[in-house]
Amino acid sequence: MSTKSGKKKSGTFVLVGGGEFRAATRDFDGQLVEQSAADEVVVLPTAAAFEHPDRVAERAVDHFRDLGAKVRTLSVLHRGEAEDVVNAGVVRAARFVYLTDGSPLHLRSVLKDSSLFDALLASYHGGGVLAASGAGATVLCDPMVDPRGGAYTVGLGVVRNLAVFPYHGTAADHLRERSIDLLPASATLVGIDEATALVLTGGEWRVAGAGSVSVYDGRTSTAYEHGSRIESLPA
Repeated sequence: MSTKSGKKKSGTFVLVGGGEFRAATRDFDGQLVEQSAADEVVVLPTAAAFEHPDRVAERAVDHFRDLGAKVRTLSVLHRGEAEDVVNAGVVRAARFVYLTDGSPLHLRSVLKDSSLFDALLASYHGGGVLAASGAGATVLCDPMVDPRGGAYTVGLGVVRNLAVFPYHGTAADHLRERSIDLLPASATLVGIDEATALVLTGGEWRVAGAGSVSVYDGRTSTAYEHGSRIESLPA
């Protein structure tokens, strides 16, 4: 794959457990807007290609307008649009890029080894904010939880040896149990609640939002609340 994961990660990487663009995410999204110094957030509704991406875009516009930022929605819904040089240029120059929830498998098929994914990495490595919610959060890490049954498949590897289980507090028990049981020995599993973010900045992970982040060690887990730092995760 064409990731440049060996480069220094100098931006901010944000994994949201789902429920993006809601009142409960307002505080940490506002902090991200301020941190990025962006007056425009580039939103990619790729994962929602078959789930009314226009509605996702409308929510994003309303949400970030109240936080003092405009939204530019890129309708990258299929592979060809991920190879478009104009789309890649917009993302490369962005200070804040947000990948929405939806189908992780579709998102991966569109982004893998694409010009747009290279642009995402360039924006992030250049100091920008790269945020992803729900499906997007699972895809950007590696290994990736497969939504078809809770087992694992290959993700895009912006952060390696980290697996994300979104909607952790409300997910079906059997899916959560399967992801715990099948976790590769080299990886760490984090369960992120809805409207909750796991944020990596300067090599340090912290928790923000309404819920908690659970870090698994076998079948036991430690929950971290808003404001907590987590030192045991790969970066």
